Amino acid sequence: MQSFELTQLITQRADLNKLYLEFLKVPDLSMGLYVLPAGGTDPQSPHTEDEVYYVVSGKAKIKVADEDQDVKAGSIIYVAKNVEHRFHSIEEELTVLVFFAPAEYSNRP
Repeated sequence: MQSFELTQLITQRADLNKLYLEFLKVPDLSMGLYVLPAGGTDPQSPHTEDEVYYVVSGKAKIKVADEDQDVKAGSIIYVAKNVEHRFHSIEEELTVLVFFAPAEYSNRP
């Protein structure tokens, strides 16, 4: 078993000064913590894996293909592989748990 505490992951990511911290990677799944500051820019590109976002805190919008949607704490978003997507209009620092299946091939910024 592997277990994680969100508060420790938040601290670890902040200490590394990166937007994304991958904290689990097994062949069929990877997980990470993604944090974008208020007013920030989401630099990601489409991935070769299916992806699910769970918004822990914050307030923003996400554009997936041609659809725009508000997101806030508790929002869950599925994005199919190779689909263009990006968070934008980030009003409050956005903290997001990210799930990739299968495991993400490469790390984010």
